[in-house]
Amino acid sequence: MGATATRLRAEEFYARTVPGDHKQLVDGEIVVNEPKLIHALLQGRLYVALQAWVAAGPGRGFVSLPTDVRMDEHNVYGPDLVWFREEHVPADLDAYPEHVPDLCIEVRSQSTWRYDIGAKKRVYESGGLPELWLVDDTAGAVLVYRRSSPRAPTFDVALELRAGETLESPQLPGFALSTGELFER
Repeated sequence: MGATATRLRAEEFYARTVPGDHKQLVDGEIVVNEPKLIHALLQGRLYVALQAWVAAGPGRGFVSLPTDVRMDEHNVYGPDLVWFREEHVPADLDAYPEHVPDLCIEVRSQSTWRYDIGAKKRVYESGGLPELWLVDDTAGAVLVYRRSSPRAPTFDVALELRAGETLESPQLPGFALSTGELFER
């Protein structure tokens, strides 16, 4: 008789990993992210643009580089960037967020992309995430999934932004980033 794989729970994942080790728990399995330089470049550009927008006015929330986001008992993700609207900013920045951010951004890594566009997208959606950006440097595109209203049960808006288009969000009034700027080498 063959061995049966046991799905890890979030508590077991935290016990086996250390902060910053590029690991995530996806459907009970540990997945290692192996980002390359282009990943860091895109992540940095997005962070700088979002942080500039946050700093430009009061009440614009909080943007962060990767932190663990516990979606459920078998899924702990480390999105490349997260943004919390002002009323959802975690009170304790020394702890992991206790609720889903308002925006998660995943930048393509060869080792995790299939999870980002598959299992993770489904869990983000079922977990109530208002908006998800999937940044694909290989295709030069940003896939945007969002809910048309806070009461929408699923991502009912899907956009594919390519060269010459602008990345914007109804959640981020006045924020705009050209895809040309983002993907410029």
